[in-house]
Amino acid sequence: MTETTGIAVVGASGRMGRMLIQAIEENEHAHLAGVTERAGHEWIGRDLGECLGGAPVGVAVSDDPLEVLAHSHAVVDFTSPSATVLHSELAAQARITHVIGTTGLEGSHLARIAAAARHSIVVRAGNMSLGVNLLTVLTRKVAAALDMDFDIEIVEMHHRHKVDAPSGTALMLGEAAAEGRGVDLADVSDRGRDGETGARKRGDIGFAALRGGDVIGEHDVIFAGEGERLILRHIASDRMLFARGAIKAALWGQHQKPGEYTMLDVLGLD
Repeated sequence: MTETTGIAVVGASGRMGRMLIQAIEENEHAHLAGVTERAGHEWIGRDLGECLGGAPVGVAVSDDPLEVLAHSHAVVDFTSPSATVLHSELAAQARITHVIGTTGLEGSHLARIAAAARHSIVVRAGNMSLGVNLLTVLTRKVAAALDMDFDIEIVEMHHRHKVDAPSGTALMLGEAAAEGRGVDLADVSDRGRDGETGARKRGDIGFAALRGGDVIGEHDVIFAGEGERLILRHIASDRMLFARGAIKAALWGQHQKPGEYTMLDVLGLD
């Protein structure tokens, strides 16, 4: 019998946590090595299957990520920036693959994750889907092909519960557009317009964030020129595509050297 990869899920009770667990169960090359929740959560110490309303599965929910990661080959993480940084350091200690789908990461978080990646395999992406990563490649190529007579605007929409804006995917697309133009996104990013802002600055990359309902994720990259517009669009209709992509990344990481990677690496698109 072929040995499967043991994957841990942190933040098991969350929407993505539950989907990651399902994606692992559906993948013949993986098994669930353990799950965690924050200290004091009502699931701690209970069987995961019973917590999810089913039969026992023999996996208890833990509040000790160090113990869980020590017995795993990989950990998949869609939690919060502060928790993700802690998990990155624990994954480095355990020398395992850390797949990060957490958004809202700032420079200080990224610096600590980069330090952890000297000892572990880190796959970090604002979006784990094949379609979005193809969109990233296309955005970079189109931005490189068109001059600054074309204004770039990135519009994204998500469900009402999303807490960060712009989305990690929107920022990933912005980075791709900036890279295509050979500029630093921090120098050209325009994230908010309200009141009399004056005319649009040539060369800026604009962002607009819409929130409402149960929208899983919609992203448009608009190249607007005189007399014409080119719009690249991705619409996610099933949240499971992110979970499956994350599990694919966890399996891919088993064959890599320590370092930081993206889904473009996993999918062979970089």
